[in-house]
Amino acid sequence: MAGGRGENIRMLRRARTADAPAFDLSYVRTGPRGATPVVIIPGGPGLASVRPYRSVRRIAAGSGLDVVMVEHRGVGLSRTDLAGAPLPPSAMRISEVLDDLAAVLDREHIDRAVVVGSSYGSYLASGFGVRHPDRVERMLLDSPLQSTADIALERQRVRELFWDADDQLSADVRMLVERGEGERPVLDVLRAAYELVGPELAGSLARRRTRHGPSLTWRALEAYAGRGDAIARIPGVYEFDLAGVIAFRELAYGAPPDGLPLDPASTYAPLAPRFPAFAGEPFDLPALTPAFAWPLVILSGARDLRTPPAIAERTARTARDAVLVRLQNGHSALDTHPVALLNAVRRLVRGAQHRLPAEADVLDRLPRRGAGARLPDLLRAMSRAEGLLGR
Repeated sequence: MAGGRGENIRMLRRARTADAPAFDLSYVRTGPRGATPVVIIPGGPGLASVRPYRSVRRIAAGSGLDVVMVEHRGVGLSRTDLAGAPLPPSAMRISEVLDDLAAVLDREHIDRAVVVGSSYGSYLASGFGVRHPDRVERMLLDSPLQSTADIALERQRVRELFWDADDQLSADVRMLVERGEGERPVLDVLRAAYELVGPELAGSLARRRTRHGPSLTWRALEAYAGRGDAIARIPGVYEFDLAGVIAFRELAYGAPPDGLPLDPASTYAPLAPRFPAFAGEPFDLPALTPAFAWPLVILSGARDLRTPPAIAERTARTARDAVLVRLQNGHSALDTHPVALLNAVRRLVRGAQHRLPAEADVLDRLPRRGAGARLPDLLRAMSRAEGLLGR
């Protein structure tokens, strides 16, 4: 079964358990064999691995990386049981997802791998290190997600930029909220603009909105970043309806609001009644990371507002053998600057990761390839056409 040029989708039968029916777990493996294989875990929960990351795997294969990507249970080609019915909520548990990864390594006769995780995928990568430490050779965490308690850092950073600052942007945001604009869509739009392009676009959008109403760029970002009241599902690309159980039950996406303005918890609040309540995290990663015995690279975007740099900085401080690479980027280099991430992975595979902090500027200047990486340029072009950004 084809997964793109030069790829074959592989199926691994997962046996019935007390919580899940038997189903076929899908995965792909690309690139030359020989070097230490690299397992890449995207974000979500809900992002597929096969269709959205074909270009990333082509780039990786061209640079000599042997890459494995597993389709998350409940998503895309791993969505249904053997009878074609969607996997039940009981099957959606982080521990089972981690065991899926280990089962694929077994099938591929891979003893140890370089494990790379982005955003939610970084939680899985770290959790894999806790649950299967003997299978980890090295690790890279991109925009690390470490703890449900870190929503406090997310709230702090968002409010520093968009509410409490003594500048025009915060003044405009306060004006929008005071005149009745919904805080959730305002936050969704401005956070996306800031992460994808930068403060100039966020400021121009807020200023235009206070004077003339929503611009075309504002509406485009609202469609891109807003969650609304519907459970998002783009088949084979992003399927939150099943995997979202993990987000709420184990990662507290339905965290109670703190009563202050621009609360990031509001993003998923409309969906909370449709999912199980938070029952507790599977791991205390901040407490467990210091025990990681393998070399660790941490990529952090300076404009990341969902997993702010303070999380990456804390992780780097507490790990035994970690290097922190600060990119001029937003959230998830895997999605917005995959060439930079893959170059960092190559350094890590070769044991040259300690050179990476000094090469951050070089990584930033690498070409931005891939569908997600092109979005900032499209936004800049749209914004310039509307007079929001200078030429």
